Amino acid sequence: MAALRRYPLTIIDITMLNHQQIIIEGRRTVAVEAAALEDLGRRLGDDFARAVEMLAACTGKVVVTGVGKSGIICRKIAATLASTGTPALFLHPTEGLHGDLGVLSSQDLVIAISYSGTTEELIKIIPALKRQGLPLLVLTGNLTTELAKSSDLVLDISINREACPLGLAPTASTTVTLALGDALASALLAVKGFSADDFALRHPGGALGRRLLLRVADIMHSGSRIPLVSDLVSLKEALFEMTGKGLGVTGIKDDRGVLVGILTDGDLRRLLSEYKNPFDLPVAELMTCKPKSIMSDELAATALKKMEDSRITSLFVMAEESSEVNGLSPVGIIHLHDLLRAGVV
Repeated sequence: MAALRRYPLTIIDITMLNHQQIIIEGRRTVAVEAAALEDLGRRLGDDFARAVEMLAACTGKVVVTGVGKSGIICRKIAATLASTGTPALFLHPTEGLHGDLGVLSSQDLVIAISYSGTTEELIKIIPALKRQGLPLLVLTGNLTTELAKSSDLVLDISINREACPLGLAPTASTTVTLALGDALASALLAVKGFSADDFALRHPGGALGRRLLLRVADIMHSGSRIPLVSDLVSLKEALFEMTGKGLGVTGIKDDRGVLVGILTDGDLRRLLSEYKNPFDLPVAELMTCKPKSIMSDELAATALKKMEDSRITSLFVMAEESSEVNGLSPVGIIHLHDLLRAGVV
C-alpha cells in the first residue's frame, strides 16, 4: 500500500498510456507461439511414432533431464508421464554429475532436452549414459550438435523465432517443447490402453480424485437408515418414515421387499393441493412408480449427473445383481446433499 501511495501517477500513467499497446503485445506473443505449435504439428511423423514406441518398450522408468527453462519443462513432462501410467522422474544433470546418476537402472530410458543442443551439463553425462547402454531420446532445436548425434532418436523442437520482443527469452521454444512432451504422453497413454480408472488411482486427492474414485456405496445411507415403508400403509405412516429419516423421501416396497414406488416431499405438497385430507389414503395409490435408481458400484459423479439430468435429489441404490428391471430390494439411498458434502461437484 505504501508503494502505491508513493508512485500512483507512474502506475496509472503507464497503464493508461500503453493500454492498447499492451493488448497488442500480448496478442502478438500468443500468435507467435501458436504459429510455432502449428509448425511442430506439421513436423510430427515417423520419428515421433518411433519415440512413442521407444517409451512404450521401456520396462523401467523414464528419466527426463535438462537445465534452466528446459529443466522446468522437463519436470512437467516427467510429472505428466508419471500421472498417465509411465514411471518417470526429473534428474538435474549437474546433480547427476555428482552422484545422482545412481538413480538410473539398466531398464531405464533417458529424455534429454536442450534447445541449443550445446548444454554443457547434458553433454558431460552422455558418456555415463552410453556406458550403461540406456536408450537416449533427445529433444533439441539443433539436429547437428554432439548431443543430437549421441542420441538413439532425436525430435526437432526448432522454432522460427521466440515470442519475446527481444527474441532472447525462451518463450515459443519452451511452449513447443512442453506441447511435444504432452503429445508423447498422450500418444503413449493411448498405446498402453491407459483407462480412466488407471488415471484415478494416480490422482486420489482433491476434487479430481473424488470424482474418479468415490463410489455410490462409499457415501450412501444403508441398513436402518434407508427410508422404506410397505405399500399397505397410509400416507400418514409414510410421512412419519420420511420425516424420521430426514431425507425428504421414502421408498415403497411390496410384500416381497421389492421397491415399487417412491414418495417425496414434492409429492406431498402436490397431494395436499389435490386432496382435502389425503393422510388416511393408501400410500400405494399416491406414490410415484418406477423410481430412479443407481448401482452401488457406480461412481458418485455418475449419481450426481443422473440426479441433474432427471431433476431429482435422491436415488435408491441397488446391488450389482439388482436393477430397476428385476425389482430387487434397495441396499441404500443417496441424496444430493451427500454428494455435496463429499465434494463431488
